[in-house]
Amino acid sequence: MSHRIWVSAIATALAFPAYAALQAGATAPDFTAQASLAGKPFSYSLKDALKKGPVVVYFYPSAFTSGCNAQAHAFAVNQDKFTAAGATIIGVSLDSIGRLNDFSADPQYCGGKIPVASDATGAIAKSYDLKITEGKGGFKDTRGVEIDHGFTERTTFIVGRDGKIAATVGGVAPTANVDAALEAVQKIAAGR
Repeated sequence: MSHRIWVSAIATALAFPAYAALQAGATAPDFTAQASLAGKPFSYSLKDALKKGPVVVYFYPSAFTSGCNAQAHAFAVNQDKFTAAGATIIGVSLDSIGRLNDFSADPQYCGGKIPVASDATGAIAKSYDLKITEGKGGFKDTRGVEIDHGFTERTTFIVGRDGKIAATVGGVAPTANVDAALEAVQKIAAGR
């Protein structure tokens, strides 16, 4: 299979709705992971984050790819609106913590405003019933660096303070995903 056909197949598979993903009302699987904010690694805990309010857990295929770049930038630009609604954000991908250190600090993407967590084994994505497409090598990111891992489908979960999934967003464009997540946390904040 040629590189172009393989890339197209991956993009198409990741664009479809997350039919098997956990839905509203399900208990969100707790996780801890190595994460990065502004290029600095730290240990992230969903349980600890929920003590502050709702958490937007967004899964994305890979740092430094066009859709993921747009999504991270949209989350970063709207971070103050999420904070105003009482919510925090964590991005999760199969990227290594080294790639995420670069991505989280890049002013074009996360801009040091939103943390991103490494799920290198795919265990977190699988616990949320997300599909993982194995990488076959040869695919390069927007910087020209080869991506050496698989891809998880783009799906966002809004987790309420009670640990239950309040909303699941999948099957939409990267920036529309951010808009839908913001709408969901604003409804939670308004008590609707």
